[in-house]
Amino acid sequence: MAEESFEERTEAPTDKRRQEAREKGNVAKSAEINSTLVLLTGVMMLYWFAPWMFRQLSGFMRSMLGLISHPHADISFVAELTTQSLVFIFYICLPVCAAIMIVGIAANLLQVGFMFTLQPLAPKLEKLNLLSGAKRLLSLRSIVEMVKDIAKLLLIGAIAFFTIKGEFGKFLGLWDASPGGIWVFILMVSFKIVLRVALALLIISIIDFFYQRYEYEKQLKMTKQEVKEERKQMDGDPQIKSRVRSLQREMARRRMMQEVPKATVVVTNPTYIAIAIRYEPEAMQTPKVMAKGKRLMAGQIKKKAMELGIPIVEDKPLARAMYDKVEPGDDIPVEFFAAVAEVLAYVYRLKKKEAA
Repeated sequence: MAEESFEERTEAPTDKRRQEAREKGNVAKSAEINSTLVLLTGVMMLYWFAPWMFRQLSGFMRSMLGLISHPHADISFVAELTTQSLVFIFYICLPVCAAIMIVGIAANLLQVGFMFTLQPLAPKLEKLNLLSGAKRLLSLRSIVEMVKDIAKLLLIGAIAFFTIKGEFGKFLGLWDASPGGIWVFILMVSFKIVLRVALALLIISIIDFFYQRYEYEKQLKMTKQEVKEERKQMDGDPQIKSRVRSLQREMARRRMMQEVPKATVVVTNPTYIAIAIRYEPEAMQTPKVMAKGKRLMAGQIKKKAMELGIPIVEDKPLARAMYDKVEPGDDIPVEFFAAVAEVLAYVYRLKKKEAA
């Protein structure tokens, strides 16, 4: 959390912030686009399929009316007719309903992509807080939604009024029209009204979509302190990391001190650097560094070597050069062969003198 509750949110949201919001179901989405596309799809599908649906419905009604006076009508017969009616309703509604469902799913996928989360359904006690509820009702977002709804009602009313006004002259010609002609005229005027309303709402939906994205980005913005806290969480607490590094160094020291007894010789700086080298001619092709250290660690290596009777040889250039280029467990590089060979030869001569 930010140290200051009222600190201004000026920083762009991080990827982690966006991912957490998405997992909670908080995404930039306009419900207007969904409802408008569904309405427009329904209107167009009814326009295209209305003649087919009318023919199918007329034939079904004639067959049903013919069966009403069936001489052997009983409960099983009525149940069969009911089943046939339900199947028929499903059959004629399927094209329109399927198109609406596909468009509704596509509208969601285009806006937010594939997402499945149950977190928005989880019960939250803060939703029962009357004060929070009152704040939401009086928030800028609620006011914008109210203004948008009023504008939509006015727009729908205006479109219906001017559409009917434009067709008003044709109403006078219906006095001698057949009932079917009147019905067709009413349907065509209704279709014009709904289609124009849907197209107008589509424009409003596009504007609303960009507004929702703006509000979403504004809501996700972070304070400088939140960005620092998130970076600290991702990188790890510096104190913990320092403690881990300290423990790792201590473990490395212990491992190296356990390898010192295997050394053949310890090369020193003499007080600043110490490098323990092992070489067994029968078992090893090249000498190997067993341990190395500076300052306190160098003193510990030398102390251990003295306790074990391991020779300590002072060679400042060799100690400095090897310390920077060789790690414990590494074989001696070719460039140090000659210098190390001299040290080892000196150690072997020293051991021969002691044995004599």
